[in-house]
Amino acid sequence: MFIITGATGQLGRKIVQNLLQIVSAERIAVSVRDPAKADDLAMAGVRVRPGNYDDAASLRHAWEGAKRLLLVSSNASAHGGDPLAHHATAISVAQDLGVERLFYTSQIASSSTSLFPPARTHAATEQMLAKSGLAWTAMRHGFYADSALAMNARGFASGSLVAPADGKVSWTTHDDLAAADAMLLAGNELFDGPTPALTGFEALDLADLADIAQTILGKPVARHLLGDDAMISSAEASGAPPDRIEIMMGYYRAARAGEFAQVDPTLARLLGRRPQLMDDFMAERLS
Repeated sequence: MFIITGATGQLGRKIVQNLLQIVSAERIAVSVRDPAKADDLAMAGVRVRPGNYDDAASLRHAWEGAKRLLLVSSNASAHGGDPLAHHATAISVAQDLGVERLFYTSQIASSSTSLFPPARTHAATEQMLAKSGLAWTAMRHGFYADSALAMNARGFASGSLVAPADGKVSWTTHDDLAAADAMLLAGNELFDGPTPALTGFEALDLADLADIAQTILGKPVARHLLGDDAMISSAEASGAPPDRIEIMMGYYRAARAGEFAQVDPTLARLLGRRPQLMDDFMAERLS
């Protein structure tokens, strides 16, 4: 059976929807915190069971019969929790159940020395998987295109995109990544360990995004630089917690260091088409 965690989240739900186009619904099960939010999946014939990374017993029940398990990375850090503890629990349960292969949603910058804190978490999780004895695949996703809009929504709206110096980023959509993840989960192609970077065909910085936005919006959108210290002071004054500031500043520092800039053809090959360009993605969301 194919098991997908976090199936009511933006990525997990899209993975399930794509997998339903490849294998029959009775071969798919999902593990979710709130089964009521997965009623549509249950109606489609998918097995829905509650599962919580904080409760190993719930995972054992939710993952019963698992042959291939797709572990969507925990977002515990967004709430002051420990994603590595969640991942360790999940890997232990997968070992107990004898899962044939575990798939993990990693990230392009995954490295123990990354300047971006979540990328260090991904690297540590990959190390846990490497030591687990399980067959595993880490899908190293390009930076989510939705993040580009979320981080800069105020700047696009005001016409003044103010932020620290950044660098090129290979923005990649959830739709494209979910389609590729489903293919890998279904066994269309095999990668042992980390995949190549799963990205679109272009890498763009904030100045590039400002140019695209002003064309779409039909108004000037200017890119203005703000020093790191000024950005931190502004975030502190707004009441942002230290861990959130660390992640935010880590993004800019890692982008400047080129950690998100790699462009690779693997995603396009898996999809059999060109991944969506940021021009088209932003036009859908901003216009």
